[in-house]
Amino acid sequence: MKHVPQARPKSDVSSAVGLVGLAGLFAWVAFARAFPDIADAFGWAVPRDTLGGPNSALVGLLAAAIPMAAWSIFVEKVHLRPSTGLDWSLRRTRKPDRGATWVKLAGLWATWAIIAGLYCLCRWYWDGQYVFSMQVLGYAALPLVVLSVPYVFWIDRALVNQRDHAWHFGALLLMRPGWDLAEVKKHWQIWIIKAFFTAFMISIIPFAFRTIVSADFAEVAARPERIALTIIEAMFMIDVMIGTVGYIVTMRPLDAHIRSGNPLLGGWVAALICYPPIVWGILGGGKAINYEFETAGWLHWMAGNDALIALWGALLVFLTGIYAWATFAFGLRFSNLTYRGVLTNGPYRFTRHPAYVSKNLFWWAAILPFLVTSGSIVEAIRNCFFLLVVNAIYFWRAKTEEAHLLAEDPKYREYHAWMARHGLLTAPLTKLWSRLKPRPGIAPQPAE
Repeated sequence: MKHVPQARPKSDVSSAVGLVGLAGLFAWVAFARAFPDIADAFGWAVPRDTLGGPNSALVGLLAAAIPMAAWSIFVEKVHLRPSTGLDWSLRRTRKPDRGATWVKLAGLWATWAIIAGLYCLCRWYWDGQYVFSMQVLGYAALPLVVLSVPYVFWIDRALVNQRDHAWHFGALLLMRPGWDLAEVKKHWQIWIIKAFFTAFMISIIPFAFRTIVSADFAEVAARPERIALTIIEAMFMIDVMIGTVGYIVTMRPLDAHIRSGNPLLGGWVAALICYPPIVWGILGGGKAINYEFETAGWLHWMAGNDALIALWGALLVFLTGIYAWATFAFGLRFSNLTYRGVLTNGPYRFTRHPAYVSKNLFWWAAILPFLVTSGSIVEAIRNCFFLLVVNAIYFWRAKTEEAHLLAEDPKYREYHAWMARHGLLTAPLTKLWSRLKPRPGIAPQPAE
């Protein structure tokens, strides 16, 4: 019989980490909005505009990341956890192996060069929103190479297993003995995830940030739909900014390193089809799975009824709030397709996949795919069918993520079992599934 812990397993990420990051981000947004008044007060000879540009959005990442990193190190002292793979006493007792460190740096630099080459080859990275990502990564390239030298030499002194994934790839390239193909594969799983999602996340932060910094709150307050839409955009900004920090700050001293990438092909397929460039041709943006054909959205159908608009807008704000909460609850550790510890608090105390649940419910509530402007029942059925297909894709993603984490961490297995018994949403769904699924060993009886 499966062991079910009496209490919810302790989370590897405290609630405080995400909250201090949120406070830092809000402080920068407030400063960026108030900048014209601040410039007037100090008599600065600068344009009197709000700081809603892309460079200010990048500063917003720092405003969120620095408080989270500081809290993690100075308050929670995560750098001392065994899960970091670091033992700081080794810096005093172990002789530095500079040869191994240079092999590791060679593997790291070669990885970055290959990723840069792939960015250059893939045309979609040089059009539209992705141009900003390429500019940022281009400016960051030289500082990263330079800073990687002291960082890797410093961290290598305390690394318990000095022959990590990067070392194995470097040894392969330099034809040094001892490299392991399995470790090289793990190295590339991690870096493909970082390269793909970091470029995407950076590409969308300017829009998310500018929308909130430049919003006219007096105009917003005049209409219930504007209030709802602006709050939804703010929740989107939180998700994007904190999520981007998670992809960038994957450092062992912060216990935020990627311990493994999802090894399941199905997990990669289910995740990547939800993002550009694949999403442009398959899901809602393309024609293969289009659930928004002849739809007009919730505001169209509720026009003229302010009470209903306010009520429905509150529902959409609630769903988006859960989605943003599910991201900033990760603190420094948000990323797709990875294992970076186990999160059991925040919205994850109610269901294992709060982001997917809230996102998919939001699409149904915001798009209303069963209402079409042409009045065609056929088109309404098509829209509902294809949105159910998208829901099924996210269910598939959830199951592949669970399979990855169940194989990696006993704590996740305990959390998985606890949620099946106690989760507000998970427990009733688990009971329902147990009643519906066929019981093993009971074959259907033939008819007389």
